[in-house]
Amino acid sequence: MCKKWHRWDYLFKLLEKHKNLIYILLFFGMIGWGASWVNAKFLSHYIDAYDMILFRFGITAFTMIPIILVLKKSFKIDIKSFGVAFLASVVFITYMKYYFMGTKYGTASLGGAFVTTLVPIITFLLLAILGEKKMRKKDYFALFLGAIGVLTMLNIWNSSLKDILVVQNLYFLLASFLWPIFTIISSKSKTISPIVFSFYLYIITITLDSIFFVDFRSIAYESFDTTFWINLLILSVVSSTFSNTVYFIGIERLGAGSVSTFIFLVPFSAIILSAIFLKEQISLSIILGTILTIYAIKILNNIRFFK
Repeated sequence: MCKKWHRWDYLFKLLEKHKNLIYILLFFGMIGWGASWVNAKFLSHYIDAYDMILFRFGITAFTMIPIILVLKKSFKIDIKSFGVAFLASVVFITYMKYYFMGTKYGTASLGGAFVTTLVPIITFLLLAILGEKKMRKKDYFALFLGAIGVLTMLNIWNSSLKDILVVQNLYFLLASFLWPIFTIISSKSKTISPIVFSFYLYIITITLDSIFFVDFRSIAYESFDTTFWINLLILSVVSSTFSNTVYFIGIERLGAGSVSTFIFLVPFSAIILSAIFLKEQISLSIILGTILTIYAIKILNNIRFFK
């Protein structure tokens, strides 16, 4: 057991010294986030949104314990941070419901592209409304460009209003608004490590989910085959534990500016993986819309791709 802990400790010390290794792990971490839309699509055939929340984040919280210990983070949490985590978990559960429902009835490729690119734009808008961001001329242009990109993803130019206002698109839109709210609430916790905050967020989330939403008697455990477990483990361990940990380590070691560029891998990985594993037809409108919204995000956040 001691040898295993020593190996993990050595790995994290290696990450501190070699930035290129962090870049490689960030690449795979963002692929993991993109893959979550594909995994959720598979799981939607077995369980509902609340069951998914319970299984996914129960496993995630459990696998985060050794990581927190290895990183030598304290499990202590103050009352304010706990209150923030509680409030954030309520929004988080609602977001996860619409994320799951949109993916179940829609396509993982559209959800992965639409939500992940619209979220930073809505976040910027909300921060501007709250007075935490100052709008400049370039920002107005970026928001206009982002709007064109979103409408292009929805293929508004060749569709009727009835086709656009289908339930899955509304689910994705609601998810896109809820995540920025969740992010802004979570940012109010500044006294503990983001990894530890995430751990308590997941614990509170699965507790509330179990008490108020999950009907344990209706879960069809007998239907859980190999496909179910593979997708659940990838969604929990890879897309959540691994990707989140690498992201937080990347921010600590490289800075938020460097890490933010990797976020743009998420929509494209969701699109590519959806085409490979779900055989979804990827339309030109989704590709063009994604590119436009990504460029809008680049302008809003002053991100330098080549750097």
